[in-house]
Parts: sequence; C-alpha cells; structure tokens
Amino acid sequence: MAKVNDISNCLIGEGSVFEGKFYVEGSIRIEGKFQGDIRTNDQLIVGPTGKVKTDIVAKKVTIAGTLIGNITASEEVNLIESGKVLGNITTPKLIVEPGVITQGKVTITSNSSKSVEELIKESYGEDAESVFASLDNAPSSRSAQNKKTRTEE
Repeated sequence: MAKVNDISNCLIGEGSVFEGKFYVEGSIRIEGKFQGDIRTNDQLIVGPTGKVKTDIVAKKVTIAGTLIGNITASEEVNLIESGKVLGNITTPKLIVEPGVITQGKVTITSNSSKSVEELIKESYGEDAESVFASLDNAPSSRSAQNKKTRTEE
C-alpha cells in the first residue's frame, strides 16, 4: 500500500485554490483544489482532501482524493481507497485498493517503447488487426443500438 503522507517538497494545502500552470522539479502534494496544467519529474500525490482537474504527467502518481483528468505515469499509479478518478490511466504499474471509484481506459505499458497494438500483433499474429477493429467499433455500435432501441420504445 502506498503511503499518502510521503514528504513532498511542494504543497497546495487544504483550503487553498490554485488555477494555472504548475511545473515542479521534485514531488508535489495537493490537499486543496487545483485546476490547470501540472507536470513533475517526480511524484504527484492528490491527498484525501485534494480536488484536481487536469491531466497529470509524472513519474509516480498517488490518488487518494478526486481527479478529473488523465494520468500518464512513467513508473506507477497508486489509487488509494478514498480515491476517485474520471479519466484514462497510462502506466507500467497500477495498484488499486478496494473502495476506489474510477471510470476510464487503463493502459498498462510494461515500460516498453512499443505500443500495446504492436506488442499484441507480435504476440498474437498479424490477424490481430481484425480484433482491434472490432474493439474500436464495439462501444459506438452498442451506443447506437441503445439509442435506436430507446427511440423505438
């Protein structure tokens, strides 16, 4: 389990509101409200009282509060039991505790420079193309069917 009280060299405290661009050398902890653009070469922690609306790019990301936005982590993402994420997650390692609420696409990269599609093609074979096409079309065709059914009723 990831510690939420890790020491950070930058803190947006509870009750604070920050809007704008925030680029930090080192770790960041957010306990207040943040909206804008944020980047760090180290760890970003959204504490239990943190409310963040942005795309996060960091080495390690820990979410114990609320995030609306995508996460791209070069090492790992930890979702703590009180965490809520609405957005996509891309990381080589994902740890999810019971109680987490999340919606979005998860891509586990395995620290490879190749795309998931390339790795699957190498493993499965060239006919994997048809599988990708059916996956791409499945959600939208289901949505269209649901809309059609609702309209017909």
